Amino acid sequence: MTTSDAAVALSDSATRQGSRWRPQLSAGYLAIPMLVFLTYFFFYPAIGLLFSSIQTQNSKGIIGPPFTLAHYARLIDVDLYARVFWNTLRISVITSLLATVLAYPVALVMVKSRPLITRIITLIVIAPLIVSVVVRGYGWQLILQNGPKGMLNWILMTLHITDAPLSILYTETAVIIGSLHVFFPMMVLPLASALGKIDPNLEDAARMLGAPWWKVFLRVTLPLSMPGFVAGFTLVFSLTAGSFVIPAILGGASAIMLGNLIEQQIFVVYDWPFGAAIALVLVGVVFAVNGFSMWLLEGRRLRRAT
Repeated sequence: MTTSDAAVALSDSATRQGSRWRPQLSAGYLAIPMLVFLTYFFFYPAIGLLFSSIQTQNSKGIIGPPFTLAHYARLIDVDLYARVFWNTLRISVITSLLATVLAYPVALVMVKSRPLITRIITLIVIAPLIVSVVVRGYGWQLILQNGPKGMLNWILMTLHITDAPLSILYTETAVIIGSLHVFFPMMVLPLASALGKIDPNLEDAARMLGAPWWKVFLRVTLPLSMPGFVAGFTLVFSLTAGSFVIPAILGGASAIMLGNLIEQQIFVVYDWPFGAAIALVLVGVVFAVNGFSMWLLEGRRLRRAT
């Protein structure tokens, strides 16, 4: 090969490498507006909350040094605040588990039914998202109202299922019911997407080998739908833990969650450092759950690859 041929080959190689890098640079430029948006509206306020949570507020309401971690310790040491924290975790976990149990049959019917049935069920699942959360909260307040005038109590007493009215409103049960109704589509849609990617021949093969339906579900359907389950569980848990409207309307004073506690500390008590500390703890819990779910999915992919 002559010197000129080598120079031409090097030039062609450089041209091909430049053409490969050009689409990547273009994609990077497209991400700049979103990065700027997230930096200004998410990371910058989060850093401000972080600094506010470790500062001290004087009698005049001015926040500044000395720096302290007492606000975080206060959330755990004070029994009232610790109870709100554990209530939030408990309500979020129970809501996510109930959403999972109820979403699997709905998602299976959506995937395995005829197109018309699938469209109808999808419309039923998505339709409540059109209605405001406030409207749905007040609707559940009318249904779960304590006393004989509540719709649920009236039906139960009319059918002679119970003699005395139930006291469900302003309890954790009411918050779980309302949260389950509001965030249920966030579990069904990821599950339906994951179930739709499962090869039906795998389930047919398990049935032909003599496995009953419940074993087919546990050994074939459930493991293969795990990405949708993890995504839906994470979404429902995160949205429930950070919810404000449903606990305020259905929970009252007996089922306060961290979102309501943040609102009270900032807009009622005007304790900005403590409110910022609670907000950061809530964000940390949500990030921890999301990180754990991503770790599970990544570990599953690695195990399948090996």
